[in-house]
Amino acid sequence: MAGFSTWLKRWRRLFKNRRVDGADVKAVLPQAALDRLTARIAASEQQHSGEIRVCIEAGLPWSYICRDATVRDRALTLFGKLRVWDTEHNNGVLIYLLIAEHAIEIIADRGLNVRISLEQWSGITAELSQALSSARFEEGLTQAIEALSVLLSTYFPANRSPQKLNELPDEPVILV
Repeated sequence: MAGFSTWLKRWRRLFKNRRVDGADVKAVLPQAALDRLTARIAASEQQHSGEIRVCIEAGLPWSYICRDATVRDRALTLFGKLRVWDTEHNNGVLIYLLIAEHAIEIIADRGLNVRISLEQWSGITAELSQALSSARFEEGLTQAIEALSVLLSTYFPANRSPQKLNELPDEPVILV
């Protein structure tokens, strides 16, 4: 019987993740909202030497569902694929949003992660989660970007050189 319940759970999860697509992402975050988020990330990164990436995915790939991978597993994979780990000061942060499962993960590189308490991470995640559960996607992501900006400004103030290096693109990544 345990085998059947595992199988049923996987199929429910598969259905949930396959029924969302790019149109669902555009519905919750239209292009104008994505443009505003890009501008907020760019403005934030003028205040510190960190890098913030936002990744929004419609649904998990089939391979993640088959192996019962968590949303955090997917976020960690994307943290690597998007090269958020590859910043000069190890201070990149990924905000990952999975539309199908209404799930979020924030993954920070070791340079920042060692300086931030679990309570601080939980607070940022809780605020974002609350906004997302109320369908305020842009507002929640903006709050998360602002909270991360404060942390990054505290621990990695802006390099005062005339030409600040932008190591990663500011535009949110959309995966469908």
